[in-house]
Amino acid sequence: MSDLSSDSPKALISGATSGIGLALAQGFAAAGYDVVAVGLGALPQNTSRIRFVSLDVTNGPLVTEFVSDLDELDVVVNAAGIIRREDEFDPDVFAQVIDINLTGTMRLCAAARAALATRGGSIINIASMLSYFGGGNVPAYSSSKGGVAQLTKSLAIAYASDAIRVNALAPGWIATPLTKGLRDDPVRNEGILVRTPLKRWGTPEDLVEPALFLASAGAGFITGTILNVDGGYAIV
Repeated sequence: MSDLSSDSPKALISGATSGIGLALAQGFAAAGYDVVAVGLGALPQNTSRIRFVSLDVTNGPLVTEFVSDLDELDVVVNAAGIIRREDEFDPDVFAQVIDINLTGTMRLCAAARAALATRGGSIINIASMLSYFGGGNVPAYSSSKGGVAQLTKSLAIAYASDAIRVNALAPGWIATPLTKGLRDDPVRNEGILVRTPLKRWGTPEDLVEPALFLASAGAGFITGTILNVDGGYAIV
């Protein structure tokens, strides 16, 4: 973090090369954070507030080594995730999804605990409405996000002794590259909109203000909470 402003709060965000993770990186930067944004694939261009770095959250030793260089952190956001619709019944694909979505989240939390403890920081995990519901075509994704919800609650208890708060956002149907196929399917798209009380798809930017709130002093007595950001989908 030495090349970022030493006076600004520090955030580490995974899965930050596209979709929800990228929107969160940009949102935290706009709010005055210095952001280290990690992910795979083509990396966006660095800005004055965001440093993009390639990092595979399935590589435990690499995650530990990378995070050990970050002396102080205020916020960690775990947004790295994949979905493999219909292919997830293959045990190897199932294991891959779990390794990224759930175990990858745990790797980053464990690696960042010491740095977060220096400032009494906050962890925000990205769960899902499928933390609550089954997914007939996505058994691995549903299992991983159910696990993220329980991991959030468990770490909230375990990390409280370090004054680290651990919460999660549970997005509903968000317009990202991962959901393009559903939005392009008129039948699936209509079914989603009919059930969603607010009658629209969410955007990655809809997650920004809720995340900033959970990271803020205003949420100082909130830990172990799963906050739905789903347009009301889960209440129908």
